[in-house]
Amino acid sequence: MSLEIIYYPHPTLRHPSRPIMRVDAQLRRWFSEMLELMYENKGVGLAANQVDLPYRFFVMNTEGDPDIKEAEHVFINPVLSGGKGTAEGEEGCLSIPDIYAPVIRNERIKVQAYNIRGEEICTEIDGLFARIVQHETDHLDGTLFIDRLSPTQMADIRPQLEELEDVFENQQKTGAIPSNDMIATQLAELESMRT
Repeated sequence: MSLEIIYYPHPTLRHPSRPIMRVDAQLRRWFSEMLELMYENKGVGLAANQVDLPYRFFVMNTEGDPDIKEAEHVFINPVLSGGKGTAEGEEGCLSIPDIYAPVIRNERIKVQAYNIRGEEICTEIDGLFARIVQHETDHLDGTLFIDRLSPTQMADIRPQLEELEDVFENQQKTGAIPSNDMIATQLAELESMRT
């Protein structure tokens, strides 16, 4: 199956991801496909559940530029700790197109994860790098950046979210997107394949 970005309010975006037990050829193919999708859509990060996969990993490139390979990262089973300071910055999301809002996050954070070779990473990061890692790790927990907005900010974007909800509902009615029950079944099948 070829991967595609799914859009709010698709239920997989709320599905907490399952940790990955091994890095294999299939996983590496997904990493490559996700990076391609991310670049095509002018993004800087993409989590597995944004492409309808229930697994705990994400890809990112702080530059958003496929030619700057040293800025590319894959984080498998990330765990964040030791957040320091706060900073506000505008965020958007490839799964919630054309909606942007200021989000408060930790300025610095520790991340422990595994890379594409299955090697452990344990490092402290800050700035945009830290913001992207926090945004994508939220995705893996079923949290969207809009969940971090104030009631006033949410009220401002509510009409755009309702448009996305209407589009999704219509696509489910026409069969372009499976029903929520079918999505739940697919996720359970995918999870059982990698336990």
